[in-house]
Amino acid sequence: MFSDSLVEAASTLLEQCKSRGLKITTAESCTGGLLSALITEIAGSSAVFERGFITYSNEAKTELLGVDSELISEDGAVNEMVAVAMACGARQNAKADIAVSITGIAGPGGGSKKKPIGTVCIAVASMRDTKARTFYFSGNRQDIRLQSVQAAISLIDDMLSNGSSYVA
Repeated sequence: MFSDSLVEAASTLLEQCKSRGLKITTAESCTGGLLSALITEIAGSSAVFERGFITYSNEAKTELLGVDSELISEDGAVNEMVAVAMACGARQNAKADIAVSITGIAGPGGGSKKKPIGTVCIAVASMRDTKARTFYFSGNRQDIRLQSVQAAISLIDDMLSNGSSYVA
C-alpha cells in the first residue's frame, strides 16, 4: 500500500527521532490511522511511536483530545485551529514530544465551495512550537489520504530540521 519512497521518508524520520530520544503521537481524522499504520510498518518503531488517536467524529476530537466543541461548531472540523487543538491535545494526553494531527475532506462526498474535497489541515506540535498548514490535494479518496500522510511526514521533518529550538 505504501510506496517505497514514503516508507523511506518515515524510516528516516523515525531514525531522527530515535537519535534525539523523541516520542511521536498521532491524531488522525480523514486518514483513519493511515499515518500510524505507516509508522508501525517500520521495524523498531516502538522506540519512537507512543500511540495514535483516531478521532474521526467531532465527539471523538472533543472527548479524546480536548478540542473545544465550540471551536468545531464555529467553522467545522477542517481548519487549522482544530488541527492545532488536535495536535496539542494528543501531545498532552500521550505525553509525547511531538504530535501530528490530520483533519480533512477525503471525498468523494462532503466537500463544499468553501472547503472542497481534498482540503486537509495538518498540524505539528512540540513543547516549544506548533505549526499548521492547509493543503488542497487532488485525486480519489485514497490519493488524498496518502498525500496527507506524506505531507504530515514532511511537516514533522521540517520541524526537526529547523533545529532544537522547535523540539524539546
